Amino acid sequence: MTPAPPRLAALLLLAALLLLSACTAPPPLPPARMPEAAAAPATAGDGVLARGTRLLVVQPRPGDTLRSIAARWLGSADEDWQIAQANGGPDALQPGQPLVVPLQPMNPGGVAAGAYQTVPVLCYHRFGAGGGRMVVSPAHFAAQMQWLVDNGYRVVRLDRLADYLAGRAPLPPRAVAITVDDGHASFHQYAWPVLRRLGLPATLFVYTDFIGSGQALSWPQLQELAASGLVDVQAHSKTHRNLIERGAGESDERYRQSLEQETRVPRELLEQHLGTPVRHYAFPYGDANAQVLDLLARQHYQLAFTVTPGGNPFFAQPLMLRRTMIYGDHDLEAFKARLQTSRPIGTAP
Repeated sequence: MTPAPPRLAALLLLAALLLLSACTAPPPLPPARMPEAAAAPATAGDGVLARGTRLLVVQPRPGDTLRSIAARWLGSADEDWQIAQANGGPDALQPGQPLVVPLQPMNPGGVAAGAYQTVPVLCYHRFGAGGGRMVVSPAHFAAQMQWLVDNGYRVVRLDRLADYLAGRAPLPPRAVAITVDDGHASFHQYAWPVLRRLGLPATLFVYTDFIGSGQALSWPQLQELAASGLVDVQAHSKTHRNLIERGAGESDERYRQSLEQETRVPRELLEQHLGTPVRHYAFPYGDANAQVLDLLARQHYQLAFTVTPGGNPFFAQPLMLRRTMIYGDHDLEAFKARLQTSRPIGTAP
């Protein structure tokens, strides 16, 4: 009998060990959730060499790529990184060689030897020429987004960050999220064409009293953006007041009522006008206190964001997440320095 090639033999051994462990191990915890799109079931002729509850060993078809294999077995081509990670890297696809396809996430928390994953959430405000430090030039924004694409970063939606923090699903090793605050019309003019061309998702955090004013996005523009499937519109308060500062003479009851409006009204208005769920909140000026956090939790917000810089590990507090501001005077090197995608174990966040 001709012996199996070394890599095939190793993969079959791995599959056999996993199948054996499934028979002897105690009942498993509920599995982490894979992408919502359903993967295809295995059928004869699909090249399956071995199958367990946690992985497949498959023989790629002629012309396959990691993306096509991920689309077939994991339900989304964007999960190709999971196959690469399970097989030693992006060059894992070799002619005639089988591949491991993980059916359940192998490392939902992104913990590696000596380090753990952190997910940076970038925060922009306005776009254009001049106008101070909060304004990022269209050229700088385009260069930053292109650099992410060219250097192996994966821009992810905030909903995926919620699943990552809950331990339900992993994120790519270089995951990053893009957010834009306030709802200035310059987003539609300058940033949206770049995101659309590159196919990158972003979240707009808007305060609803600003919508339709002279410098702000209109409701029709927000509806267009939300309908695109790339831009998620979420809450940034009603009036953009600082939620932890009280007005002169503001009583406890008036303060409580104001916080109620600042958290409830934007969610209701956005859902009414856009028809999409509002589950994420960005604190004006990045500030929150226990009373604000309690309101968000009672109103079923999933994620809320400060402007404290740094990346978010799997154990981050979902209602006090970090975001890193990107300013107009940041050149490309300064931008790169703010992409914190991992931290050594034992260091402070």
